Amino acid sequence: MGANLVIRGGTVVDGSGEPGRLADVAVTGGVISEIGHGLDGDRVLDASGHVVAPGFVDVHTHYDAQVFWDPALTPSSWHGVTTVIAGNCGFTLAPCRPEHRGLLARTLEHVEDMSLATLEAGVPWDFETFPELLDSIERRGTVLNYGSYVGHTAVRLYVMGDDGYERAATDDELARMAGVVREALLAGAMGFATTSAPTHAGDGGRPVPSRLADRHELEVLIAPMGELQRGVAEMVIGDHLKHADVYELQRTIGRPITWTALLTIKGFPYHEDVAAMHAARRAEGVDVWPQITCRPLVFQMNMAEPFTFNVVPIFAELLALPLEARVERYRDPQWRRRAQEELDRGRFLRTRWDSVSVAETTTHPELVGRPVSEVAAEQGVAPLDVVLDVALSEDLRTRFDSVLANDDPDGIAWLLQQEGMLLGLSDAGAHVSQICDACLPTDLLGGWVRERGVLPLERAVRKLTGEPADVFSLAGRGTGRGYLRPGCAADVTVFDPDEVGPGPLRRVQDFPARGERLVADRPTGMRHVIVNGTPIRVDGEPDERGVAARPGRLLRA
Repeated sequence: MGANLVIRGGTVVDGSGEPGRLADVAVTGGVISEIGHGLDGDRVLDASGHVVAPGFVDVHTHYDAQVFWDPALTPSSWHGVTTVIAGNCGFTLAPCRPEHRGLLARTLEHVEDMSLATLEAGVPWDFETFPELLDSIERRGTVLNYGSYVGHTAVRLYVMGDDGYERAATDDELARMAGVVREALLAGAMGFATTSAPTHAGDGGRPVPSRLADRHELEVLIAPMGELQRGVAEMVIGDHLKHADVYELQRTIGRPITWTALLTIKGFPYHEDVAAMHAARRAEGVDVWPQITCRPLVFQMNMAEPFTFNVVPIFAELLALPLEARVERYRDPQWRRRAQEELDRGRFLRTRWDSVSVAETTTHPELVGRPVSEVAAEQGVAPLDVVLDVALSEDLRTRFDSVLANDDPDGIAWLLQQEGMLLGLSDAGAHVSQICDACLPTDLLGGWVRERGVLPLERAVRKLTGEPADVFSLAGRGTGRGYLRPGCAADVTVFDPDEVGPGPLRRVQDFPARGERLVADRPTGMRHVIVNGTPIRVDGEPDERGVAARPGRLLRA
């Protein structure tokens, strides 16, 4: 019996890091059945002059809500991604009691810039426990393969209610939370995720619940991973969770841990010191993976939701206020002076005004692209005055580019070449009105492989496929993912190495309740995308029949 599908005439780069070879790839029953020459099948996709690679794996997404109204998980699927891991940073929709849904939604609204109206319109809430959440997603189906951590913040709110925002957990609450984590792992959670980052403020500007956890709480909650020997832990470094803690915790559970994120800061060699520490710990056998990215961390914020400013107390306090009250503060000269001082002296991140610029404006086109510091010097005012004056003149709709970190290209290139670093932090599904880094794979292949020559193509493909699949044990689960080999799931991405790139960003309103987002919907050089043997994109366009089939699988650890 012939193959269902043959991808013909491309250079197969199989995810192992080994050199590519000219070959056809045959697919039968959703699985790669043969790789060779002269293969034929019911349907043939031309790949001449293109690279045929495993479907890309994105380990750091926040598609927890979007999966319900956009099973194609765009824009990731447009950029060759066939498998995503959601629930990062500990922000999942379950477990969640009915009476806490509003609290959890307001948490996601502030910490991940998810529109409250969109969440209310788009999430069906036909689940309470984490196992029920996975079942709900599986019933509806997905276009891509989808797995999720169980989130620390959700677990804390489920057991402690609003007290999860206010205090330490009792021994009884810790035991109950550990039970919830264990239940989630047995149901197939990809692991457990948490954050201690000062940037993560939730309902009313309060620190998200996981930020109140001490190390003992983390030890209790990740213990089921060690007992069951399944799953990966994802942790965001911050106030109560330091780098050394992550490496010590990994030893206690014997499971991989990935932490977010090892970023560069121009003029500050922080990344080199951390990478040296990491290399020393890995040499001792510690299975920890810092997440890195090739994308600068640029937020296109407005002053209605100034995410990069909310890290300082004076802005965090505004999150609990209605918009009218925030506008009053913005107009107050004394408040402005205090806010300028806090931003300039921030304990965690200090605003670099030369990296803040006007991005979108309806009445000040002459300011687009100009650093705020430059405009402030011309006008003889403070940089925050420029931001607020422009924003207030446009009802806070003005967008400002704010470069938060990862702005040292030489440092990024160096990190990409280091062993034991996991590509991540696309944040796809979160901060959708402010960033769009779901295009990380096409940026890596176009900007860092072809244009800068930082990595060989085969090594870059491995970092997008086989490496994350190995960390998450996807390569060995049934029909493995992350590699092009007979017997593996037929998740395949076909691209032109001479043309591949992320394309431009644009703002659209296509979410429930007219929610807006930034998208990169015109990548270059992306030819075909196949999920479990079903083409979902052919010749750079959606295959409507394939998308409607929802060929993705719910991944259970």
